[in-house]
Amino acid sequence: MSTQPAPQPLTYQDLMGRISAPGEGRSITDPATGQEVGRSPAGTVADLNAAVAVARSAQPGWGARSHGERSGYLNAAADAVEASAEALAELLSREQGKPLNGPNARFEVGACSAWLRAAAAFELEPEVVVDDGETHAVVHYRPLGVVGAIGPWNWPMMISVWQIAPSLRMGNTVVLKPSEYTPLSVLGLAAVLNQVLPEGLLQVIPGGRDVGEALSGHADVDKIMFTGSTATGKAIIRSSADTVKRLTLELGGNDAGIVLDDVDPQAIAEDLFWGAFINTGQTCAAMKRLYVPEAIYEQVCDALVEVAAKMPMGVGLDENNVLGPLQNQAQYDVVARLVDAAKASGARVLIGGEPESGQPGYFYPTTLIADIDNANPLVAEEQFGPALPIIRYSTIEEAVEMANGLDVGLGASVWSADPARAREVAARIEAGTVWINKHGAVDPRIPFGGVKQSGYGLEFGVAGLKALGVPQVIAG
Repeated sequence: MSTQPAPQPLTYQDLMGRISAPGEGRSITDPATGQEVGRSPAGTVADLNAAVAVARSAQPGWGARSHGERSGYLNAAADAVEASAEALAELLSREQGKPLNGPNARFEVGACSAWLRAAAAFELEPEVVVDDGETHAVVHYRPLGVVGAIGPWNWPMMISVWQIAPSLRMGNTVVLKPSEYTPLSVLGLAAVLNQVLPEGLLQVIPGGRDVGEALSGHADVDKIMFTGSTATGKAIIRSSADTVKRLTLELGGNDAGIVLDDVDPQAIAEDLFWGAFINTGQTCAAMKRLYVPEAIYEQVCDALVEVAAKMPMGVGLDENNVLGPLQNQAQYDVVARLVDAAKASGARVLIGGEPESGQPGYFYPTTLIADIDNANPLVAEEQFGPALPIIRYSTIEEAVEMANGLDVGLGASVWSADPARAREVAARIEAGTVWINKHGAVDPRIPFGGVKQSGYGLEFGVAGLKALGVPQVIAG
């Protein structure tokens, strides 16, 4: 393998000097304070076309390298992330709003290096599928070519790595369009990674909807990876149809958690809380609705309130905070509308539900809502924020029916003192992943993907690598 240059540890000022365009582009503001973080370059369709051309030119040489060589570069990229981890975390906190501590900014940067190393470590050997003395058939996985990645604003660095790492490992090049809300985080991440990656493998083009549409329909882009809303996913499917692109779509979820009647509410309360409120609820696979049996309903509600009351919310750079603002005004308005609908219906507010007026930032207080009907908009629609409805049920059959009643199915969870009983219930839930006594615990070794309108295709693990390759069968 060629020797990679040693990554240079970057300060926050170094990083911003490389990616921000003072006096140009679009102003990006901190959702906690309203202060300007920096200015994002304004990418155009012409910029995108140029980037795709560079990626197409660079791909054959990269694809010709061995898996071992490409893995070496991914490990070097992980080293680069770790060398500049604090600068990346500060940028992420300022732009996205999430606090440095808790399962937030530093956690996300750490996940970037972990996923890079995991993608580097998986073994992907040719698969002999028939060898009977007459026929010998082997499945190989070849590079696709150019992968177009379109990322979200909630975990902008980590989800970008979910797209970048397996794509590069499989010999593809990547052109990435970040969310318009968090372009600086992704530009910063790419600046760090490109210290050690060969030129042309990874390019980031910030821009608006026109850039995203051009990427998803581009004739020289072989696959699109997208994480975001179901509505945008459907638009990508349509725009990619003429070129018959391969797609991996991780779309919206409205994950259900089902508590069984044999749990200790105090023992599970903190894990329940973080299953719902990780990243202040702005996570596709966070728990968005919680089903609790009548026998322990009030005890679970009380235990959750006790945990929620202890979790400080505020500006992300304050080391004491573990919850932050909503990332943007549009998402704040969604949460406020849904909580207001719950209150208007007569549901019981256990904590929160009354945002302070006149304060800077898109802060919505941690909110727990009890005695709410399963058809209420706060339950039926994805809130994507710090508000959790807690729905009472009588029988397991009723709970499973309610959990399965929506047209999405990304994740779900079952909570029980008896893992075997929990697995029996889990097998009846329509979701791509069902966790036992935890929620949203994604793992780079374990395939992840949704069912129904939560998307299709798998990420992570060897299955995720295969989804970034073209299977070729050689038989004879």
